[in-house]
Order: sequence, then C-alpha cells, then structure tokens
Amino acid sequence: MEKKMKIDSLIFDLDGTLWDSSEGIVATWALVLEHYPEIHKKVTAEELASNFGLPLDQIARNMFPEQTEALRMRLMDECCEQENIYLAEHGGILYPKLEETLQKLSEKYPLFIVSNCQDGYIQSFYSGNHTAKYFKDCECIGVTGKSKGANIRLVMERNGLKSPVYIGDTQGDADAAAQAGIPFIYAAYGFGQVKAFDAEIHTFEELLDIVE
Repeated sequence: MEKKMKIDSLIFDLDGTLWDSSEGIVATWALVLEHYPEIHKKVTAEELASNFGLPLDQIARNMFPEQTEALRMRLMDECCEQENIYLAEHGGILYPKLEETLQKLSEKYPLFIVSNCQDGYIQSFYSGNHTAKYFKDCECIGVTGKSKGANIRLVMERNGLKSPVYIGDTQGDADAAAQAGIPFIYAAYGFGQVKAFDAEIHTFEELLDIVE
C-alpha cells in the first residue's frame, strides 16, 4: 500500500484520469472530416489516446501533419466545437467507481480540474456526466493560453491552496506537477507512461487509500 499523503486539496487531469471520451471524439471528428473530402484520414481511438494531454496545437500537428497550419487549426477548432456539443449531451465513459469516490473525496477536500483542453470541454464533462457538483474550480489552456503547470499554479493561487496534489496519467502531467511544485499521483490505468511519481493508483478508488 502507498504511504498516505497529507494534502489540503486534489487537482485532477481529465482525459485518462477521470474519463475516456475517445469514442465520442472519434465520432465527432469523423463528422467534421466528411466536409473535407481532400483529407483522406480515418481517426482512431488509439491515435487520439496517444495525443491526449498534449497542447491543442501539438495535437493538430500530429493528427494532420500534411496540412497547412491554417487548415490544421481550422480543423481543430471545428472538431473541438463538435466535441463540446456531443460530450455535453452524451457524456463520456467514467472510470469505475469514479462518482462514488469523488463523492467521498469531496466531503473532505476541495476538488479541481486542470486540463490541456479547449474552452468548454471541462464543462461538457460536467454536463454530460453530471459531475459539476464535485468540483470547486477548473482551468485549461483553451482559456488562459498558459501551460498546464502555470494553470495549476493559477488554480492554487485563486483558491488559496497550500498543499494540493495533482493526479494525472501522462508524463506531461508529471512535468506539470513538478513545474507547479506539488506532488504527483500517477493514474496508471490511463493513457500514458510516467517515469517518476510520488504515488501510483491502478484504479480511481485507490485514491481513498492514499490521501489522508
């Protein structure tokens, strides 16, 4: 069992940590690409998963490397807009025991989300899965234009957090926690691989065994 951590709050990554939205995103991207017959590309859930957590401009370069930057960003704007609409209505796949665990955690700690997503995406997670009640605040690169580490600091300062921990599933999440100067819990059930972490969980529910 992991050693318990003394904290005053929890800040979460979204994709690969709280939910898997790849099925809905594949569907919406396919609809957008139908309007671009010159682009012969079939987006897969596996390809998307390998890009989750990256800044949007990097995802655009990875997904559409042969297109001009202007077209790449237009495609990303359209795809992101459709993602938000679809996921707000249909939701995504929550990881097992997520709601029960969030309920228990939120009774003791304030909870937050910081993600490298577009504006409105976190709100779609709230709407589509009825999860807003568990979280006090959120931030993303689509709103601030800042790195994930800077956005973690922003949430900390805005909410007066002294000893938060960041929970995520990628090396970028680990790097962001280090940049923000806070401990990192690796969600090993997610999409990425991480070299170093302060604690590790293999199911979301295991958080209850780690935080004190």
